[in-house]
Amino acid sequence: MASTPPHNFSWVELGKLAGLALPRMTSEYQYLLDNGIKHLVCLCERKPPYHDTCPELQLHHINIVDFTPPSPIQIERFLKIVEEANSKGEGVAVHCMHGHGRTGTMLACYLVKKRKISGIEAINQIRTLRRGSIETHDQEKAVMQFYQRSL
Repeated sequence: MASTPPHNFSWVELGKLAGLALPRMTSEYQYLLDNGIKHLVCLCERKPPYHDTCPELQLHHINIVDFTPPSPIQIERFLKIVEEANSKGEGVAVHCMHGHGRTGTMLACYLVKKRKISGIEAINQIRTLRRGSIETHDQEKAVMQFYQRSL
């Protein structure tokens, strides 16, 4: 089956974690699988279309309302999914609608934990890597508070 890179797809850590916009086609799910991604974390209110066309890709649903930050529990759940998948050599991709706000927030929290950097450094790195990421003050605050809790 042909594969197409999903819109706004980029690796944050090669082979381990990527961000993307909402996948809409089977070929995009196939692209994830072709690149070693076995887990897709959906941060939208609804699950992505045709996600069941690639049964080898495991879908994890963390429902976050658009333009709002994830809760501490949701951040922990996301990081646990990444950690468990990576420990088995499996990649993870995370998406919201456009791959900016909710996705960027989770990716920044991952960098805080993984690279032991401050919230502001993580936000800046994600924004450099993925333009338009982390859209609201509350999303920024969620990353800063995650950093504070992880000290």
